[in-house]
Amino acid sequence: MKKLVLMFFLALSLMAGKYSVDESHSNVGFKVKHMMISSVTGSFNSYSGEIEFDEKSKSFKKLNGVIKASSIDTSSEKRDTHLKAPDFFDVKKYPEIKFEMIKQKGDKIYGNLTMRGVTKEIKLELDMGGVIKDPWGKTRLGFALEAKIDREEFGLTYNKILEAGGIAVGKEVKLIIEIEAIKQKSKK
Repeated sequence: MKKLVLMFFLALSLMAGKYSVDESHSNVGFKVKHMMISSVTGSFNSYSGEIEFDEKSKSFKKLNGVIKASSIDTSSEKRDTHLKAPDFFDVKKYPEIKFEMIKQKGDKIYGNLTMRGVTKEIKLELDMGGVIKDPWGKTRLGFALEAKIDREEFGLTYNKILEAGGIAVGKEVKLIIEIEAIKQKSKK
């Protein structure tokens, strides 16, 4: 029986294709309220991922990512410098943000997000773009993920109380991740 179970999981792993993130066609971004009246958007410019996708079952077998926190970009050098400091990401002490998938249930991806040394399980909404062959014969996978997290749960607690009431930076952060990945050739 043990051999049968082992063979089943080995067969599943062989069906799943390994993909590498095409950074030139992907984006790892976020959106957060500013001064309670507008939103600031930003992204991270340096990240990598481990993706295993089974085309037959249209499901992920592995979906892990690592972001270099110092690559944050909000189109404001002064703000980015503050976000890298101990008030927010503290990139010298915590250089990476990590995500590791636990499971997929339909169009939901569950996994552990680690930021500033704090790990919490989060749920991401999955929007599958699909799988295609590009004009150069490569197989490409496209998908988007969105989630809302409370930044304070990860130790990102900096804020200022506004004179008119409210806070300078919203607690809720919307994660917006769009990935295009290229299937890797299997090693025989």
